[in-house]
Formats: sequence, structure tokens, C-alpha cells
Amino acid sequence: MTEKTAGTPSRAFRQEVSLYPHAPLHLAHAVTEAGSTVAALSVATRGLVVTGRVPAGDLEQLLFRHPGLEWVQLPSAGVESYLPLIRSKEAARVTWTSAKGAYSQPVAEHALALSLALLRVLQRRAREYRWSTAREGTSLAGLDVVVIGAGGIGGEIVRLLAAFGASNTVVRRKPVDVDGAKLTVGTERLAEVLPSADLVIIAAALTEMTSGLLGPAQFAVLKPGVNIVNIARGALIDTDALLTALRSGHVAGAALDVTDPEPLPEGHPLWNEPGVLITPHSADTPEMIAPLLAARVKTNVYAFSTGGDLIGVVNAAEGY
Repeated sequence: MTEKTAGTPSRAFRQEVSLYPHAPLHLAHAVTEAGSTVAALSVATRGLVVTGRVPAGDLEQLLFRHPGLEWVQLPSAGVESYLPLIRSKEAARVTWTSAKGAYSQPVAEHALALSLALLRVLQRRAREYRWSTAREGTSLAGLDVVVIGAGGIGGEIVRLLAAFGASNTVVRRKPVDVDGAKLTVGTERLAEVLPSADLVIIAAALTEMTSGLLGPAQFAVLKPGVNIVNIARGALIDTDALLTALRSGHVAGAALDVTDPEPLPEGHPLWNEPGVLITPHSADTPEMIAPLLAARVKTNVYAFSTGGDLIGVVNAAEGY
């Protein structure tokens, strides 16, 4: 699903926005299409679009040198590495926006691909070097799927799963109904819905409250033969507990686009688990996200310049 973008402002104005650490053409065009001007960082800078990986310490120094900054757009959906800065007194004047929700479609597609791969045991098929006579595999149709997280990505996952006839339960911080889900519950009820799950897909934000969300207690209540997909953050799963569950056969398979630790080092036990499929945090690529980030930048530059509502505002207290 594509994000709605702003049109050109109807009234004349000149709002300068800086791009840092570089100014790729597609983002520069997004700024100008929103009616603003790309300008170098200066004491007059009020809006800043971060266009690549910038260490939190470097960004803190940048805020210190440019006390007029009022709004910062981050390029990622996850903001955990910037949270101490965002929560600091020095950054209290700044409204922070992330890309949460902007990359929903490609990441949800990857989650679906990993889910189908596990259900058809491709993680083991790909390792074989002889023709197998074993007839294995499960259809997604009719399966009980628990999706943890109902932001843009989680919502898009549910939409895709519904097309396959899956029976979806969503676990989210606030149990507000999600289209396409038969049931939506709060995080405190996670243990109630896990026992019926054939497939668990993790699409939640990593916060102090969700770190280790799937640990020994949660694996203990899962039904034997369950499959697990994680396209969010590696630390949402207790890696040691996952390995124990895989080795016992309690968990049939795990498809991980994110790991803890990350990058997953050579020789790590997860690499040798036959039930594990690992992709290197590649649910989206620069080519996929470029137009999506540009749309978010265009929308937010327009909103910032006209006093409108910014999209993806970071809630410092909640951590995303």
C-alpha cells in the first residue's frame, strides 16, 4: 500500500529544510515538491531530514550546534538507538518523526515469503543434496496465526494473510480491533493466545517492555510443531530459548530476518539448525524503500512548513 503524499502548497512560502549527512536526489526532490527549499545546515535551520545512518552521538552534537532545530525526520522505523537522545533534556525542543509505517508493504511481503517457506519446509529442502521422497508441507489456509504488533507492518501482514484464508489473532499494546483479524488482544494476554498458534509472526517495536517478548515461558505454552517468523528486531526473541525449543523439536521452524546478536556471527549455533531460515535483515532494500521514504519526507516537509500534522511522530515514553 502506498502512502498518501502532500500536494504543492496553495499559498506561497519559503521553508528551508536540511538533508544530512548527504542529499540524495530523490529526497531533495521530495523536499522541493512539498514546496520547501533544500539548504545547508545553519543557525537558521528549523527542519532536518536524516538521510542515512548517523551515530546518536553525532546527531547530539549536531543538535547542540544548531539550537534552532525544531523537527528531525529519521530514516528508519525503529528508533531504539536514538532513544536516550530523544528523551534527553537537550532534545526536548525537537519533534522527532520516524519512518514507522512507511515500509509496511515490502516488509510484510517478506514476512509472508518467510511464512510460506517455513510451512513448505524450504529451510530444510534448500540444504538437501539428494531427491527426497518425503511428502511434507502445510497450507496456510485455515491456520491459526498470531501476529504480534499492529503498526503499519503488522496491519499489512494481516491483510496479506487474510487473502490466504488464515485465521488471524493480533496482539498489540492497546486491544483496538484490526481489520482482517478474528481477535485483537492486549499484550498482557499474549500467553492466552499463543497455545492455539500454528504460526507466530513478530512485527512489534523493540522497547524496554518488549525485549525478550518470546522467552522460555512463552515457548513453553506454544503447541508442538509451531513455526515462528521475526521481521522486527532480534532482541524480541530470547535466542537461547529459541535454540532450546528448536533442538527439542517443540518449534518446527524459525525464519529470522533479524537476530540477536546482529549481524549473526559465523559459527553461531543458529546457522547450523536445520529448522532455521535466516535472511540478513533484508526485508526491504534501498531500491524498495527509496520511493517510500521520499513520500514520507514529502508529506512531513509539507506538514512542518504549513503547521499540519506530522506522520510517524515518535512517542519518547513508549519508545517508538
